[in-house]
Amino acid sequence: MLGIGTDGHLAFNEPGSSLGSLTRLKTLADSTRLDNARFFGSVDEVPRHVLTQGLGTIRRARHLLLLATGAAKAEAVAAAVEGPLTASCPASVLQLHPHVSVLVDEAAATRLRRRDHYAEVHAGKPAWQGL
Repeated sequence: MLGIGTDGHLAFNEPGSSLGSLTRLKTLADSTRLDNARFFGSVDEVPRHVLTQGLGTIRRARHLLLLATGAAKAEAVAAAVEGPLTASCPASVLQLHPHVSVLVDEAAATRLRRRDHYAEVHAGKPAWQGL
Protein backbone atom coordinates (compact mmCIF):
# COMPACT_ATOMS: atom_id res chain seq x y z
CA MET A 1 0.00 0.00 0.00
CA LEU A 2 1.45 3.34 -1.09
CA GLY A 3 0.76 7.02 -0.67
CA ILE A 4 1.82 9.79 -3.01
CA GLY A 5 3.23 13.18 -2.08
CA THR A 6 2.05 16.44 -3.58
CA ASP A 7 5.29 16.53 -5.59
CA GLY A 8 4.82 12.95 -6.87
CA HIS A 9 7.17 11.34 -4.36
CA LEU A 10 6.44 7.74 -3.53
CA ALA A 11 7.50 6.14 -0.23
CA PHE A 12 10.01 8.95 0.38
CA ASN A 13 11.57 8.58 -3.07
CA GLU A 14 11.85 12.28 -3.83
CA PRO A 15 11.76 13.73 -7.36
CA GLY A 16 15.06 12.83 -8.99
CA SER A 17 15.27 9.41 -7.32
CA SER A 18 16.50 6.58 -9.50
CA LEU A 19 13.61 4.57 -10.97
CA GLY A 20 15.60 1.41 -10.22
CA SER A 21 16.62 2.33 -6.65
CA LEU A 22 16.59 -0.19 -3.82
CA THR A 23 15.86 0.19 -0.11
CA ARG A 24 18.15 2.85 1.33
CA LEU A 25 18.62 5.87 3.58
CA LYS A 26 17.21 9.12 2.10
CA THR A 27 17.30 12.79 3.05
CA LEU A 28 13.84 14.35 2.92
CA ALA A 29 13.09 17.58 1.06
CA ASP A 30 11.51 20.38 3.07
CA SER A 31 8.26 20.00 1.08
CA THR A 32 8.03 16.33 2.11
CA ARG A 33 8.75 17.21 5.72
CA LEU A 34 5.96 19.81 5.58
CA ASP A 35 3.57 17.24 4.04
CA ASN A 36 4.29 14.89 6.94
CA ALA A 37 4.28 17.41 9.78
CA ARG A 38 0.66 16.50 10.55
CA PHE A 39 1.93 13.18 11.94
CA PHE A 40 4.27 14.97 14.37
CA GLY A 41 4.02 17.83 16.85
CA SER A 42 5.69 20.23 14.41
CA VAL A 43 7.73 20.22 11.20
CA ASP A 44 10.87 20.48 13.36
CA GLU A 45 10.09 17.00 14.74
CA VAL A 46 9.87 15.38 11.29
CA PRO A 47 13.05 13.41 10.63
CA ARG A 48 15.42 14.68 7.96
CA HIS A 49 16.64 11.17 7.17
CA VAL A 50 14.50 8.07 6.64
CA LEU A 51 14.83 4.48 5.56
CA THR A 52 12.67 3.88 2.50
CA GLN A 53 11.98 1.18 -0.01
CA GLY A 54 13.40 2.22 -3.35
CA LEU A 55 11.34 2.37 -6.52
CA GLY A 56 13.00 -0.81 -7.80
CA THR A 57 12.15 -2.57 -4.54
CA ILE A 58 8.53 -1.40 -4.75
CA ARG A 59 8.27 -2.70 -8.32
CA ARG A 60 9.05 -6.21 -7.03
CA ALA A 61 5.72 -6.45 -5.19
CA ARG A 62 3.04 -8.67 -6.72
CA HIS A 63 0.25 -6.10 -6.31
CA LEU A 64 0.50 -2.40 -5.52
CA LEU A 65 -2.30 -0.24 -4.14
CA LEU A 66 -1.90 3.54 -4.39
CA LEU A 67 -4.24 5.58 -2.18
CA ALA A 68 -4.73 9.33 -2.55
CA THR A 69 -7.29 11.75 -1.16
CA GLY A 70 -7.88 15.45 -1.51
CA ALA A 71 -7.42 18.12 -4.14
CA ALA A 72 -3.82 18.72 -3.07
CA LYS A 73 -2.92 15.30 -4.53
CA ALA A 74 -4.77 15.73 -7.87
CA GLU A 75 -1.81 17.04 -9.88
CA ALA A 76 0.52 14.35 -8.56
CA VAL A 77 -2.01 11.58 -9.25
CA ALA A 78 -2.49 12.78 -12.83
CA ALA A 79 1.27 13.00 -13.39
CA ALA A 80 1.78 9.51 -11.99
CA VAL A 81 -1.03 7.87 -13.94
CA GLU A 82 -1.14 9.82 -17.21
CA GLY A 83 2.12 11.70 -17.43
CA PRO A 84 5.41 10.52 -18.86
CA LEU A 85 7.60 8.05 -17.01
CA THR A 86 10.13 10.33 -15.36
CA ALA A 87 12.28 10.60 -12.26
CA SER A 88 10.71 14.05 -11.84
CA CYS A 89 7.55 12.21 -10.74
CA PRO A 90 8.78 9.08 -8.95
CA ALA A 91 5.23 7.69 -8.70
CA SER A 92 5.15 7.46 -12.51
CA VAL A 93 7.25 4.29 -12.15
CA LEU A 94 3.97 2.57 -11.25
CA GLN A 95 3.13 2.66 -14.97
CA LEU A 96 5.71 -0.12 -15.41
CA HIS A 97 4.11 -2.46 -12.89
CA PRO A 98 1.78 -5.21 -14.16
CA HIS A 99 -0.72 -5.03 -11.25
CA VAL A 100 -1.39 -1.61 -9.75
CA SER A 101 -4.70 -0.45 -8.32
CA VAL A 102 -5.16 3.30 -7.89
CA LEU A 103 -7.86 4.26 -5.40
CA VAL A 104 -8.64 7.99 -5.22
CA ASP A 105 -11.49 10.16 -4.02
CA GLU A 106 -13.32 12.61 -6.29
CA ALA A 107 -11.05 15.51 -5.34
CA ALA A 108 -7.82 13.61 -6.07
CA ALA A 109 -9.25 12.52 -9.45
CA THR A 110 -10.07 16.01 -10.73
CA ARG A 111 -6.93 16.35 -12.94
CA LEU A 112 -7.27 12.95 -14.65
CA ARG A 113 -8.01 13.54 -18.33
CA ARG A 114 -9.30 9.99 -18.83
CA ARG A 115 -11.36 9.91 -15.63
CA ASP A 116 -14.56 8.82 -17.38
CA HIS A 117 -12.73 6.00 -19.14
CA TYR A 118 -11.27 4.71 -15.85
CA ALA A 119 -14.73 4.77 -14.21
CA GLU A 120 -16.26 2.90 -17.17
CA VAL A 121 -13.56 0.21 -17.18
CA HIS A 122 -13.80 -0.24 -13.42
CA ALA A 123 -17.59 -0.55 -13.54
CA GLY A 124 -17.34 -3.19 -16.28
CA LYS A 125 -14.81 -5.44 -14.50
CA PRO A 126 -16.01 -8.95 -13.72
CA ALA A 127 -16.58 -9.57 -10.00
CA TRP A 128 -13.94 -12.33 -9.87
CA GLN A 129 -11.23 -9.90 -10.94
CA GLY A 130 -11.42 -7.76 -7.78
CA LEU A 131 -9.14 -4.75 -7.56
